[in-house]
Amino acid sequence: MPIQYIDPALPKVIDGWRSPRLGLEMPVVSYGHAGTPLLLFPTAAADFLENERFFLVKAIEEHIQAGKVRLFSIDSINAHAWMDKHVPIPEKARRQAMYQGYIEEELVPYIRHVVGDRNARALTTGASFGAFHAANTFFRRPDLFGGTIAMSGFYDLGRNYLEGYSDDNVYFNNPAWYLQHLGGHALELLRGSSRIVIVTGQGPYEAPDRSRELSALLDAKGIPHWLDIWGHDVKHDWPWWRKMLPYHLEKMGL
Repeated sequence: MPIQYIDPALPKVIDGWRSPRLGLEMPVVSYGHAGTPLLLFPTAAADFLENERFFLVKAIEEHIQAGKVRLFSIDSINAHAWMDKHVPIPEKARRQAMYQGYIEEELVPYIRHVVGDRNARALTTGASFGAFHAANTFFRRPDLFGGTIAMSGFYDLGRNYLEGYSDDNVYFNNPAWYLQHLGGHALELLRGSSRIVIVTGQGPYEAPDRSRELSALLDAKGIPHWLDIWGHDVKHDWPWWRKMLPYHLEKMGL
């Protein structure tokens, strides 16, 4: 008998299009019928259905079925960028910038059309490398996104991916760099009308100091947020992310 990753009664629509920016087919799956839009990124170099296969969608089914959350899950760009050792770093950075263009100029209008709200500011979430994308997507454009739940992430590409390289594509996609100098309306939105959770464990393969570093940056800019450090038993793995996400949706009233 096939594994049932989600309740068969859960509304699910697979859609997508060929992104003119990326030159790639970019699928998107949505779950639910109403509620706050939530954009979910996969880990590492995975696809738009990874979070369903690892039961993260199942973990928040009650929130979706209750009409509190409408979930959208997309592909990662990592297989074509940061995790492809054969691509030069400047090209990786260019592809990252194009990925953000796809999200901001193509995906956001799509989500707003689906939910019937031209001003909707979706929340973002993801675990591991997905947390980086969730945080970067939100912090770059708080006019388009209303908050983030970043789980077990890192927020500085410089440590493992840049080898000392920098350009505008890197700078404007590396929260550890651009948050320090953020001002104007974007900073006002982050300070006054955003919901930010940075959550991590302290067990095997977790890197809680990366979350603490991001928290310190936010503190320095006067940006309210919740740094939630879980215990030393909390591993960098799906069973814990399946606890973190519904817990923090609940805390947000979703």
